[in-house]
Amino acid sequence: MYDVIVTGARISGSAVAMLLARRGHRVLLLDRTRFPSPTASSTNLIHPPGVLRLRRWGVLDELTGHTVPEVRRYSLQTGSIHLEAPLQAVSDGDLRVDYALSPPRAALDHALVRCAVEAGAELREGTSVQDVLRENGGAVIGVTGTSKESGSFSEKAAIVIGADGKNSKIAELVGSAKYRDQPVLSKSFWTYWRGLPQESLVRTYRGNRSHPFTWPTHDGLSIVGVAWPTEQFPAARSDDEIDRHVIDAFSAVDPEFSRKLRDTDRADRWLTGAVPNFLRVPQGPGWALVGDASATRDPITASGITHALLGAELLAEAVDDGLSGRRPMGQALASYRRSRDALLVDHYDYTRDYARIADHSPEEQSLIEAMSRSPRHARGMIGLFATVVPPVEFYSRTNFRDLFDYLNEFGGLPIKIRLLRWLLQGLPGQPAAAAALADRLIAASLGPMGRLLLRSPKPGAQPRAMTVRTPRTEENQR
Repeated sequence: MYDVIVTGARISGSAVAMLLARRGHRVLLLDRTRFPSPTASSTNLIHPPGVLRLRRWGVLDELTGHTVPEVRRYSLQTGSIHLEAPLQAVSDGDLRVDYALSPPRAALDHALVRCAVEAGAELREGTSVQDVLRENGGAVIGVTGTSKESGSFSEKAAIVIGADGKNSKIAELVGSAKYRDQPVLSKSFWTYWRGLPQESLVRTYRGNRSHPFTWPTHDGLSIVGVAWPTEQFPAARSDDEIDRHVIDAFSAVDPEFSRKLRDTDRADRWLTGAVPNFLRVPQGPGWALVGDASATRDPITASGITHALLGAELLAEAVDDGLSGRRPMGQALASYRRSRDALLVDHYDYTRDYARIADHSPEEQSLIEAMSRSPRHARGMIGLFATVVPPVEFYSRTNFRDLFDYLNEFGGLPIKIRLLRWLLQGLPGQPAAAAALADRLIAASLGPMGRLLLRSPKPGAQPRAMTVRTPRTEENQR
């Protein structure tokens, strides 16, 4: 009898197994593969909140034999507008992280597995879960499956955790429902490139309904790729054809960088990424889901690994509460669902909107240019992409009203932006009503994020107490 059975031993599975084993619980960790095991499903980027966890848990100490540069700045270019800012720091006591990392994925997975085993988790590789065991009332009490070495097996536990990816077998067996789901929104080509300058910078672009991206990864390599809306994803029959599509996309947004691509070499075959979007009910009697089994979203914001690590931490805290008797397991898992939603849901909506890869309108470009002229707003927008700044903080009335102070008069402003600024400055006798109208018009142009702006307090109003769990940053500690 185990305390916990975890199915799936990659990022979220190994992390939650490690954390629970370190707290003294008896953990069985199952996976179909054997480690180290390559995976082609990830561009490897880990934003600062994820790096902070890996450092605090000691996992980065296990990543030996690789050079992994610290990436401290992110940028966005749209048309002639270039926005670039340093990453805000997240901290935990004396530990402070203000950079991203992009380590080799197989090495990261293996490091997490080793840490879980060193903490006391029992690892069984080459195993496949076939069904869940249930007690008379229907609560999950274990799993059955097959092992390549020993054949059929049956094991019981107080809780079964599905960390087995977007096609989760555990989610299927327990009947976890998907909701707020959308099909694949974007598709991408990406690969490793050799010989590019190793700048401490994540570059992203938007133009011609494409999203080129690049950053330094490990051992002198860079990740290079382009995402397109699903309906515009180019057909290609060979790596040479993909080379042309990708370099052409970079040529349209950054001719200088495209020349560097032509002068250097692709180091691997092209990979294709396409991921559906959904949330799943993440808990029930005797079971819970974490990582991509719990929520899967388009990879365009590169938030998958970071959220898998943070989600594993939230679930480990809840399960430990239940196993230790500090509160009933059902209450603990319900609390995990609330915490998971606070962590993921708004960023999930932001990611789905980003994944439409719509070209920025003149009004949007005016606002992005204003952000590039305001260090605070630039850091906020970069922090939003990097999962450091919660969407509810960035998409607020105060933040967007203040942004209008940084508009570029000399470039010529679109009529709608002039109207919004006029309303924000206030009509004689009715300044509050005019500003409220401007808020509604701004919100209407922000897609699903507009609801966050309209939910935010009006400037000068007493702010409501926030219950959202957010990473701590240097800026919001001051």
